[in-house]
Amino acid sequence: MSGLLPQKPRIGVSMNLLDGQCMVRENYLQHIADQGGVPIPLTPLTPLEAIPQALESLDAIVLTGGSDPDTTAFGIPTDPRARLMDPRRQAFEIGLLQHLDQTGSPLPVLGICLGMQLLGLTAGARLQQHLPDVLESAARHRDGELHPVSGPRYEGMVHSDHVQALEDPGRLEVLATSDDGLIEAIFDPEHPFRIGVQWHPERTTDPAVGAGVFRDLLSAANAFRTR
Repeated sequence: MSGLLPQKPRIGVSMNLLDGQCMVRENYLQHIADQGGVPIPLTPLTPLEAIPQALESLDAIVLTGGSDPDTTAFGIPTDPRARLMDPRRQAFEIGLLQHLDQTGSPLPVLGICLGMQLLGLTAGARLQQHLPDVLESAARHRDGELHPVSGPRYEGMVHSDHVQALEDPGRLEVLATSDDGLIEAIFDPEHPFRIGVQWHPERTTDPAVGAGVFRDLLSAANAFRTR
């Protein structure tokens, strides 16, 4: 009889709250599975005190896209045009990040679109809450428009759908920008893998900035699992 197969890394994936349902887009889960991981949906209805228990068996987490953050939680007035995420989801995902910071956990984190913005906000970044006010090319970042990004880690054509973006990275560092200067990817130099991307790699066909982002996450998750 052959030995047991090695266990695959378990990747927690944050869920959205919408119309009385907890949900997550299939393409997040499929990309994780395609790269050799086991996607585990994380419900935002998890009590904050149970966050350590929710994370204890995971090898990485993905903070997915969604609506806009309520910036009053960070001492910044919220633009009245913002389409706010469910406050329970925001509290849960901020709680996840705060727990990781407080415990010094090296658990890999990938923040996508909204997830990148939360990574930035919790690290002291400033958020531009309505790009059309300040960026002539803001429409290129909406409704699945493709545009190039480049930087020391990622370069290619990405799928974007957002009206908010980080003005600066706070204590984080910039990994990639778009050709109009927008911050497109950030990382935390104090962690082995804590990365945010403003585009949607789960909907990006360019493998360098689509599937490649999830491949990087799974590589980090395997390293975390075998540390």
